[in-house]
Amino acid sequence: MKGKANKKSPAKTDDSIEDNKEISEGISSDHLENDGDELIEEKLELPLEDKLELTEKKAEDNWDKYLRAVAELENVRKRALRDVENARKFALESFSRELLSVSDSLELAVNSEDLDADSLRSGNEATLQLMLSTMGQFGFEVIDPHGEPFDAEYHEAISMQPSDQVEPGSVITVFQKGYTLNKRLLRPARVVVASNPED
Repeated sequence: MKGKANKKSPAKTDDSIEDNKEISEGISSDHLENDGDELIEEKLELPLEDKLELTEKKAEDNWDKYLRAVAELENVRKRALRDVENARKFALESFSRELLSVSDSLELAVNSEDLDADSLRSGNEATLQLMLSTMGQFGFEVIDPHGEPFDAEYHEAISMQPSDQVEPGSVITVFQKGYTLNKRLLRPARVVVASNPED
């Protein structure tokens, strides 16, 4: 029995040696890896002078970017002011150009020597239609509410008048037409509004 036991002992010893060898190799490998990381960190570690130089360079770059951004913002501001000024000066350029035809029509009528009353009236009507057509191209609309219900948003009542011809609260007379520009009120129509007829 003892002989058998002695024969098995060398095998166990060899296994132990192999296990210890693997452990040692693992420890050595881990140690080498750790040493490698430390070496890399040491290589990446820069002297204080180099760090200061890099910091100053980065600060200069950031300052340059800031100055460029400020300059660009100032250019944008100046362009915006110039655009607003041009818009203010020339906003009516197209409208004014279209009005020239109306001016030409009126000038032609004034300079004509052979005009009777009918011709003058016909010329004035044509000029008025030309004027209204030109205004309509630019969003002008006429407010002529004769016979319509009174609307305080677009009408200005200058008086009330009893009437049995229209419903009370309706416009019976338009003294002055109103106008809107792109749906915004320029001037209300001045009107007379019907009230209940007197008994």
